[in-house]
Amino acid sequence: MDKLTNTIEAILFASGKAVALSDIGEKLNATKGEIKHALEELKEKYGEEGGIQLLLFNGKAQLGSNPIYKESVEAVLNPIREKELTRTILECAAIIAYKQPITKTEIELLRGLNSDYAVRALLELNLIAPCGRKDAVGRPILYATTDEFLKRFKLHSLEDLPDYDALMAAIGRSEEHDSYLYARDEYHEETAAAEANGAESASEQSANTPSREEPSNDGYEIPDFLKGLDETDIVKIS
Repeated sequence: MDKLTNTIEAILFASGKAVALSDIGEKLNATKGEIKHALEELKEKYGEEGGIQLLLFNGKAQLGSNPIYKESVEAVLNPIREKELTRTILECAAIIAYKQPITKTEIELLRGLNSDYAVRALLELNLIAPCGRKDAVGRPILYATTDEFLKRFKLHSLEDLPDYDALMAAIGRSEEHDSYLYARDEYHEETAAAEANGAESASEQSANTPSREEPSNDGYEIPDFLKGLDETDIVKIS
C-alpha cells in the first residue's frame, strides 16, 4: 500500500467515527481518484473475513468491526445495551426518512397519533436530529435522519430506502416480526414468553413501589414510554 492509503487508514482509526472524504481530499491535497484507489486498497486489505471493515456511506468513511464476529465482541466487551424500538418508533423513523425535513406536528398528522415519545426515543438513539426550523407560526423544529440512521440500517444513502408504501405496510403487520424496518434479530416465541413473564413481574413490583424502577431480568431498564406495551409490539435491533 502507498503512503496515502496508510495515511487514510491512520486518520480513520484515530477518528473512531465517520470522516468526510471531501475533508480528507482537501487536507491531504488528494484527488477523488487517488482517494478511491486508497479506499479500494483498504477494502482489499481487510477482506470479508477480517476483524475490521471499511464502511462507506453518505460520502464518508469509517472503520468498524466485522459483524460476523459480533457475538464474540459482545461477550468480551459487554457493550452498552441498546434500547428496544417499538413499531410506533419504527413507523416514525420511516416517515422522517421519506418526508424529511419534517416537524413533529406533520409526523402526527400523517400518523394520526401523538408522537412525542417516538421522536424523543429517536433523538436519544441519534437516529434523527434537528436540522432547522420551519418558516411557519411558532417556527417548529424540523427533523431529519442522521448518519447513524444509515449505519444502523446498513444504507449507503437514503436512495437505498425501499418503496414507502410497501415499507409502511410491512411495519403495520404486527404479526410478522421480521418485516419491521430492517429488523436484524429474530423475535422468537421463547424470548417473547420470557419477556412477558418479566414484564408481569415488573408490573407487580411497580404497583408495590411506584417510585422505584426495577430492571428486567435481561439487564434492560424499560423506559417509561415502553411500559404497558404488549410484547408483540416490541422488536430488538442491534
